[in-house]
Amino acid sequence: MRQILICLILYITMTTGCTSKQQADLFVYNATIYTVDPAFSKVSAMVIKDGKILATGDKDKLQHQYECKEMLDAKGKYIYPGFIDAHAHFIGYAQSLIGIDLVGTQSWDEVLQRVVNLADTQDKNSWIIGRGWDQNDWQEKEFPTNEKLNELFPDRPVYLIRIDGHAAIANNKALEIAGIQPGDTISGGSFLTHQDKLTGVLIDNAMDKVVAHIPEPTTIQLERALLRAQQNCFSVGLTTLHDCGLNYETIEAIKSLQDKRTVKIRLYALLSDNKKNYDYLLRNGIIKTSHLHVRGFKLFSDGALGSRGASLLEDYSDQPGWKGFLLSNAEHFDSIAALIAQHNWQMCTHAIGDNGNRVMLQIYAKYLKGKNDLRWRIEHAQVVNKDDFHYFGDYNIVPSVQPTHATSDMYWAGDRLGVERLKSAYAYKQLLEQNGWIPLGTDFPVEDISPFKTFYAAVVRKDAQGFPETGFQKENALTREQALRGMTIWAAKAAFEENEKGSLEPGKVADFVILDNDLMHVPEHELLQLRVWRTYLGGAMVYSR
Repeated sequence: MRQILICLILYITMTTGCTSKQQADLFVYNATIYTVDPAFSKVSAMVIKDGKILATGDKDKLQHQYECKEMLDAKGKYIYPGFIDAHAHFIGYAQSLIGIDLVGTQSWDEVLQRVVNLADTQDKNSWIIGRGWDQNDWQEKEFPTNEKLNELFPDRPVYLIRIDGHAAIANNKALEIAGIQPGDTISGGSFLTHQDKLTGVLIDNAMDKVVAHIPEPTTIQLERALLRAQQNCFSVGLTTLHDCGLNYETIEAIKSLQDKRTVKIRLYALLSDNKKNYDYLLRNGIIKTSHLHVRGFKLFSDGALGSRGASLLEDYSDQPGWKGFLLSNAEHFDSIAALIAQHNWQMCTHAIGDNGNRVMLQIYAKYLKGKNDLRWRIEHAQVVNKDDFHYFGDYNIVPSVQPTHATSDMYWAGDRLGVERLKSAYAYKQLLEQNGWIPLGTDFPVEDISPFKTFYAAVVRKDAQGFPETGFQKENALTREQALRGMTIWAAKAAFEENEKGSLEPGKVADFVILDNDLMHVPEHELLQLRVWRTYLGGAMVYSR
């Protein structure tokens, strides 16, 4: 009887021990996992349940605690939190996939040839839309004129957007449809002319006159483009994007596609500076789902440096008598800041030139009134006067920057700014020091979507050919840890989401990316060769190479 009792106790103990293991969905092991927690710790395994991280740590210890439906052997690879792009244009990128890609063209003639080659593949009655040309890449670095475009397409409207989205060239047919005449003027923009004739080049607000007449893509076209854009993002490890500047109708369409699980990528969407969008958020309040977050607005203080629309305190070094312009007057920005402050929304403003930055920093300071946690952002913070950096720290203003802008612009930025102003341009280390954190993005489709190019530009400050040998203004380079934080936890913080994503810690969403090599230790010349093996969103695989 005693032996039977002992056996019974042993059996109960064993079965209780077996069933005491917690149930989970996925066990990831045999990896170097960079958690990007406050200690920047590394572990070898993690457990996932219901799309969230349940635990991280040592494989053997976790296996004693958890029983998982699925096991993932990472085969010694390297795991990081899903990359977050803190400044992108996801919808704009998707739409660019519908049009003609002009990125990398080396001359105006090459642009024309590419348009001719691809225009015949489209509906003959549709507008011809393209994007990506940059006259700074050409031997002749002046803006083109539209004579040849008119000869090639006398009866079909053509609209070709510059790489930065702040200038475009249109043929006469498109100008005619828009009702644009020589001598027309517009606040915050320019209709360029030569010998009293329109050249077809439109700067900043002038572009809106043509854009208003371009038909929107069909629902089917847009959905297909979004799915293609999404897959491209997953393939480089992006799991969350900050889409900077959308109308509420577009946000409603995205939400519908997310509800249908068609669009899976997570979006932090900033509404555009438009009365209907302010009214929308007033009616609906802050929108927060697992995949969509809307609580802020994107404004534009000025244009871009490449098209000389950025607003400078002093003349452009390569165009005496010209300082660029603000896209709206200071009174408008002040009134919007008052509205946004009243409702505790987030204000995010594009500012490139030192005057564009100063105007917005001073307006921000007026309403932020010292230290705060409202996380108002300056997008780009590209050229900041040396006397204005303190605003970022004094008022907790967040500099949201895109490192590849520095390595794209470095060839000609000095021509625009001169030696002294260039010293406080693309100054990411100086900006980081103000608050101790800095979110990083790409501004795609202005730049490539690759987070590896962001990382490389932030840390190495060279182009893909290794130029310049010592790095562009290397004193403002970030460390590898800072760059990774900028693409993960700091980008999440810029969207008030640091408690739910941006690091691989228990309780956060299981968004992660697996690489073949170690982003933190691979030689710098191999950084641009890094490739994603797999991308996971909420514990589910969304990309596999």
